[in-house]
Amino acid sequence: MAINSAVASAIDVEDVEYVRHGDKPLLARLFKPRGVGPFPLVVELHGGAWCRGDRTNDTLLNEPLAKSGVVVAALDFRMPPDAGYPASMADINYAIRWVKTRAAELGSRPDMIGALGISSGAHQAMLSAMRPRDPRYAAIPLPAGTPAVDATVRAVVMCWPVIDPLARYHYAKKLKAGGKPYPDVVDQVLPCHDQYWQTEAAMAEGNPVLALERGERVEMPPVLYLQGTSDVAHPRPDLDRFVAGYRKAGGQVELELYEGEGQAFITRNPTSPNAARATEKIIEFVHKQIR
Repeated sequence: MAINSAVASAIDVEDVEYVRHGDKPLLARLFKPRGVGPFPLVVELHGGAWCRGDRTNDTLLNEPLAKSGVVVAALDFRMPPDAGYPASMADINYAIRWVKTRAAELGSRPDMIGALGISSGAHQAMLSAMRPRDPRYAAIPLPAGTPAVDATVRAVVMCWPVIDPLARYHYAKKLKAGGKPYPDVVDQVLPCHDQYWQTEAAMAEGNPVLALERGERVEMPPVLYLQGTSDVAHPRPDLDRFVAGYRKAGGQVELELYEGEGQAFITRNPTSPNAARATEKIIEFVHKQIR
């Protein structure tokens, strides 16, 4: 992996407003390598079942990625109770276009943009990448006089995505119906499914797995998919269906499974051997696919 040693440990971090809804600004936390670019730029989307978290969630991953020579733009985006689906998708689509129009000043290029997401953020990263020109997602216009760009990305990194929201909803409801003991995550995610999606029909529509199975015409950038084998929050059958469907449709997926690890293992225990290996894999993939 070729990394500019001059930027291996030197980064600058700042928060900037990238869009505003009424009197509420949305911020991006920028992790910018020092040195001579252009660097790959990754738009990073936090998890939290579409309802919790913010741009600070994944600093333990974003910092080493930036120190390897990658610009990271970690986003805040609209969530319930402010707004449900597809509002966050419109913010994400806009942010990707926004960083493209500012790529040079950020130390990147418009053709060196990727997406990275965690859990529900990984779902949103993949859905955005597959549907970069969806009129609902692209509904927020760039400022007048800004170059015309779309929200296509070069590659997507998904860390334990909720890749099929409808199937995960049914999985969690079945566990709850069976009575306790069941994993604590069930009670954490079910209300958020309802708040963000509102209906099962929406969960089926905004669904990367079902989009493939419906034969939708979608963009298919290379994907890195990471998950622990003991992850009870992100059902393994959903992973298998996505990987099979994406590959069958002609897409490239690198699947990395980490034995015995549960959800969020990179940020919950960042010094563990598997977390270190996963972080290094993400860095390697980004530098390979976005250059």
